[in-house]
Amino acid sequence: MSSFLKDTAQQLLASDIPLKEMMVVLPNRRAGLFFTKYLSEAIAEPQWMPEVKTIEEVFYDLKGERPADELTLIFELHRIYSSLQTYNSEEDREKDSFEKFYFWGEIILKDFNDIDQFLADPEKVYENLAEQKILESDLSFLTEEQRVLISQFWKSFEEQSPEEKQKFLRFWEILGSLYQKFQASLETLGLSYGGRIYRSVIENLNQNEKPEKHVYFLGFNAFTKAEEKLIKHYIKEFGARIFWDIDQYYLQDNRQEAGLFFRDYQKDPIFGPTFPEDIPDRISGKNDRIHTYSIPLKSNQANLVGKIAESIGKEEALEETVVILPDEQLLFPVLHALPNEIEKLNVTMGYPIRNAPVFAFLDAVLDLQRYLKEKEDKAFFYHKPVIDLLAFTYLRSENEGFVEQAIDQIRVNNQTSIPAESLAKGGKMFELIFRKVAAEELFVYLSDLIRYLASSLENDPVQRSYLFQAFKQLTRIQAIFRDNQRAEINKDFYLKIFRKLFRELKLPFDGEPLEGLQIMGVLESRNLDFKRVIICDLNEGSFPPGGGINSMIPFNLRRAFGLPVQEQNDAIYAYTFYRLLHRAEEVHLIYTTASDQGKVGEMSRFVQQMKVELGITSPSPVMIPVDLTKGKEIRIEKSEEVLKSLRRYYLGQEGGTSFSASALNTYLDCRLRFYLRYIAGLKEKEEVVSEIDPSTFGTLLHNALELLYAKKEGDEPKVITSHEIKRLKETIPNAVEKAIRDFYHLDAEEELELSGQLQIARAVISNYIKAVLDYDLRNGDFKILSLEKKYFDSLEVETFEGERKVALSGLIDRVDEKDGVIRLIDYKTGKDKKKVTSIESLFDRDDKNRNKAAMQTLLYSRFFKAENPGNPLKVKPAIFNVREIYNPDFNPFLMMEKAEIEDFSSVAEEFEVGLHALISEIFDKNQEFNQTEDEEKCEYCPYKEICGR
Repeated sequence: MSSFLKDTAQQLLASDIPLKEMMVVLPNRRAGLFFTKYLSEAIAEPQWMPEVKTIEEVFYDLKGERPADELTLIFELHRIYSSLQTYNSEEDREKDSFEKFYFWGEIILKDFNDIDQFLADPEKVYENLAEQKILESDLSFLTEEQRVLISQFWKSFEEQSPEEKQKFLRFWEILGSLYQKFQASLETLGLSYGGRIYRSVIENLNQNEKPEKHVYFLGFNAFTKAEEKLIKHYIKEFGARIFWDIDQYYLQDNRQEAGLFFRDYQKDPIFGPTFPEDIPDRISGKNDRIHTYSIPLKSNQANLVGKIAESIGKEEALEETVVILPDEQLLFPVLHALPNEIEKLNVTMGYPIRNAPVFAFLDAVLDLQRYLKEKEDKAFFYHKPVIDLLAFTYLRSENEGFVEQAIDQIRVNNQTSIPAESLAKGGKMFELIFRKVAAEELFVYLSDLIRYLASSLENDPVQRSYLFQAFKQLTRIQAIFRDNQRAEINKDFYLKIFRKLFRELKLPFDGEPLEGLQIMGVLESRNLDFKRVIICDLNEGSFPPGGGINSMIPFNLRRAFGLPVQEQNDAIYAYTFYRLLHRAEEVHLIYTTASDQGKVGEMSRFVQQMKVELGITSPSPVMIPVDLTKGKEIRIEKSEEVLKSLRRYYLGQEGGTSFSASALNTYLDCRLRFYLRYIAGLKEKEEVVSEIDPSTFGTLLHNALELLYAKKEGDEPKVITSHEIKRLKETIPNAVEKAIRDFYHLDAEEELELSGQLQIARAVISNYIKAVLDYDLRNGDFKILSLEKKYFDSLEVETFEGERKVALSGLIDRVDEKDGVIRLIDYKTGKDKKKVTSIESLFDRDDKNRNKAAMQTLLYSRFFKAENPGNPLKVKPAIFNVREIYNPDFNPFLMMEKAEIEDFSSVAEEFEVGLHALISEIFDKNQEFNQTEDEEKCEYCPYKEICGR
C-alpha cells in the first residue's frame, strides 16, 4: 500500500541530492523511524542515510541547550516569586510556601512556555492581565441594591477587605516582573525550558549560518509561532522544502476544523507556493469503507477489536493494521482479546504505572502515612488504610497468618487506631511499612520499600519493571529536592508530589516497532498510514478529548495575543483523525453508549460530521451475548450433617447453643437465611465501626443506660427514687463517655478524640437518656431487678428424634418492679411498633405487618417467668422506643385490641402454641430450608448474593 512517508521517501530518493546531504525534520521520532524504513526499502545499494530529526531537536541543537527538569524550574520560580512579594508576618510567608505555590507554579510555567513558543510580548500580556483583574475586582459601580440582589444568588459574595483586595491584585501585578526576573535567573544558572529555547533561537535567527545539508520538513500541521518563523526562514533563505499531507475534504470546506491551519498557510506568501497544485481527494469516496459500531460498555470494545482482527488474512502484513486507543486503560483488554494467530504486535504507547497493582500498593502505603497520629510518642494508624494495605498480596505472601490475625483483632476489638509497633511484628516488609516517617525520611522510606519489593518479586519481571520506573523517578526527584530545597516541606506535600509524579509514569514495551499489528495512542499515529484502521473509544470527550486549557491567562487575552486556545487543540485532533483515513482501505470506528464518570455515551463529533457530509451508514449496534440465567431456587434438605447441627440446640447438649428471639424472627422471615446464619454458621462480615450507624447508636444508648442504672455486684435490687433520678441526670455525660470508651476499647486514661459525627451522636444520646429519666421521674419510684441480663428457658417439642427439650435464651435490657408489677423493658432506637394484631399474627410469616419487636418482648416475658416460677406478680412487656419518647402521649406497653397487655399470663397459652409450632417446624425433618417468597425481605439481607437476588 502507498503511504505519505513512503511516497515522500521515493521523491527524495529520486532527486539529484545525495541522501547524506539531506536533513529530514518530522513531528515525532516514530514517524522518523518509519521514514527511514521506507527509504531503506527503496534504495538499491548501501549508502549514507539522511539525518532525521524532530522539530524540537532542531531548536535544541541550534541553541545548544536542553530543557531543565520541570520540578527544578518550579523551585527557582518560587524563589523569584518570594523575592517579589512583601510579607508582613511569618504567617503571610507561610501562605506562599513552596508546597502551596507548586501547583500554581506548574500553571505559571506552562503560560511562560506558551508565551515564548508563540512569541507573544510577555510585558504586554501581563500588563493587560493585571488591568483586567483590576477591572474585575472593582465593584464600586454596583449600587447597594445590586449588591444585595447578587448576594441572594451567591452566598459567598461579599466585598473583600482592602488588604485582601490589595494582595489579590498584587499577585497579578507581579507576573510580568516574575517573568523577567525568572529569565535573568535562568540565564545565570544556565537553565532553560522549551519555550525559552524556542524564543532565543528566533531572536537570533539571522545569526544562524546556512545549514550544511538540504532541509526537508515533512507532514506538519499546526506550528507554534516560533516553529512557523524558523521554517519560513529556512524556506526563504536556505531553500528548504516542505511536504504537506492533506486532503480536499477538509481543506476546501471552511467548516472543517481539521483544515484550520492549512487554510491560513495557503494564504501565506511563503507557505502558499509550497502547497501542491493538485490536492488529493481521497476521503470523500470512502463512505462505503467506513464502518461504525456502537457498543454498550467500554471494556466490550476489546472483544470487538479481537473479532475484527480475526479477518486479517494470513497473506496480509500485520503492520498494515493499526488499533488506535485514546484511552490507555483499554490496552490490556485489547491485548487479551486478540486472536492467537496474531503472533507479532508492537505496542507504541506506554502503559501507565497508575493502572498497575504495585502502584495501588505504593499509593496505599502513602495513604497510610497521611493518617498517622502520635500518642505519648507512639505512632498509631487509622484502621481503614491499614485494612486496605493488609488486603494486598504483597503483605499476605509475607505472612498470611499474621495478616488474618491482625484483621480479626482490629474488627473484633473495633480498633479505629492501631499501634504501629503491633503491625510491625509481621516481618521485614511490615517493619518497613508500619512505622512513623518524618517528611525528610520519605525518600529513604519509599526507596527501601521498593528495593525490598523488587527482591521479593524476582519471578515477576513485569512488576519489577514497574518498580524500576518508580525507583528511577523517586531518585530523580530526591536529587532535585536535595539541590533546591531551601525550607522545610511538610509531609502532605511530599505525598501529593509522589502521587502526581508516579501517576505520570509509563512502562515502555519492548518490541520491533516496524513489525506486527500496531497498537498506539492518538498522537503517536501522526504521519503514519495503514491499510486497516481500528479506532476505539471514539466518544465525545475522549476523541477529541474534553476539558480546556489550564492557564492563568483568560481566553480573550490568549486569543488576542495569538496563544493557543481550545479551538486550536480541537483542530489538531480533527486533523489527526482525518489523516488516518487518507490511505486506509478499511476503517472501523467504535464508540460506547454507556455513560462513564459523569460523561454521556455520545459518539464523537467526527462520526456525526461524516454521517452528514459523507453519508456513512449509522452505527451498527453490537450486541454482546450475555447468558442471563434465572437464579435457581435454593432448598437445603435436612441431611444428617444438618440434623447434627440442629442437635446443638437440645437442652444440656455439650458445646450446645440456644434459640434467641433474633434467630426465631429470622426463621419466620426466611428459612434459608436462618440456615445460613444459625446452622451453617456464615456470620455477617465484621467491620470496624468508625461512623455512627443505627446499630452503633443503639449499642451506645443501651450501654449508657445500663451504666446509669447499674448496681454493684452482690447489692440488693436498686430502688430508683426521684432524688436518685435527679442525681443520675448529672452523671449522664460520664455514662455516655464511658459507653463510647468501652465500645472503642479505650482505656480510661486515654484521650477521647471524638469525630464531628460522634460528638453529635453523644449529644443526641445524652438527650434521649435525659428523656428516659424524665419519663421514669414522672411515673414514680421503681425497683431495678436486672439490667442487660441473659435469661434462659426451654421448651419440649416434637423433633426428628421424638420429644426433646430445646434451649432458649435472651438478653433483656431492663427488668424492674413498680406498684406490684414486673415490667420487662426493651429499648429500641428504630421505628418499632407496640400494636399487636393478634398473638397468632406474631408467628405468621406471610403477614407483612408482623410485629417482630412485640414477639421478642413477649418471648422475654416467657423467659422471665421460666426463671422465676414462684413469682406471683404480673409480668408486663414494654417497648421503650426512644424516638417516640418526646410524644406527650408516649406509652411503652404492648397494645392488643386497643388495650394494654397487662400480664403476660393472659396471652401465655396462645403464645406457647405458636412458639411450639414454630420450633417443631425447625426440627421437622421433611421441612426444607428454602427461600422466602417475599423478595422485599431480601433487600438488606447479607446473603442475597448467594441467592442471586
